[in-house]
Amino acid sequence: MNRLLAGATALATILAPLAATAQECTNDVWKKVMDSGKLTVGIKADYKPWGYRDTDGNIIGMEADMAQAVADTMGVDLELVAVVSSNRMQFLEQGQIDLMIATMTDRPDRRELVGIVGPNYYTSGTNALTPKALGFTQWEELRGKPVCGVQGAFYNQIVEDRYGAQIVAFAGTAEAKQALRDKKCVAFVYDDSSHGSDLASGNWDDFEMALPSEDDSPWGLAVPKAEENCVFGTFMKGMQYQWHLDGSLIALEEKWGIKPTAFLQKQHDLIKQTTPSFSE
Repeated sequence: MNRLLAGATALATILAPLAATAQECTNDVWKKVMDSGKLTVGIKADYKPWGYRDTDGNIIGMEADMAQAVADTMGVDLELVAVVSSNRMQFLEQGQIDLMIATMTDRPDRRELVGIVGPNYYTSGTNALTPKALGFTQWEELRGKPVCGVQGAFYNQIVEDRYGAQIVAFAGTAEAKQALRDKKCVAFVYDDSSHGSDLASGNWDDFEMALPSEDDSPWGLAVPKAEENCVFGTFMKGMQYQWHLDGSLIALEEKWGIKPTAFLQKQHDLIKQTTPSFSE
């Protein structure tokens, strides 16, 4: 952790003046956080194990740990705010949160609204959780059938257009999954990473993820658009580089019982190779 803090802080300190000259930067959110001593981060509370509530109602998970590392590096307290796919960008735009780490796919249209800074910290594809009894093996088998989804997920429209499924969108994953159990739809379309976690939990033994995953896409965290190329954006770039460099994200996968991903190992190896001074 000490190396993570030192590395991210050093990189942000070095690059911040360069970023500030690239555009007119007021750094309002960064200053607000440092002056108030509190960082407010939007996190999913329905996406185990990246973000979910424990028995006391606290939001925990891999992304909650990432948010805590950011706050610790900045030397401020952390406040977590639950967001969902349909409101996470609006919360950031409206100033209800300072930073968003909420399983968001990095897409060009989203980069126009919020400051997604790299390198991306995770990746996932699109798949469907389906009852074993139905025996689905191909996406085409969903044509004309009701399929549960989550409001704000970009792949809802893709699945409708590509395969003719009839998407029934719900506010959150809990509602969508309950509808699947209640047989209101024949499948639940969502990230394969989330489906894999559900299947590994032992609570979905009558279901499967038998379709081939599609549209593998990287995840991006975001700062307010105005701070993308300023101090806050540069700082978060440094945090993500350091997480990949020292294997922090790989360690968090293991901590939260997530199946190891080739993406994180590849990023760790690549960034380590291009950082000659780093030694494990």
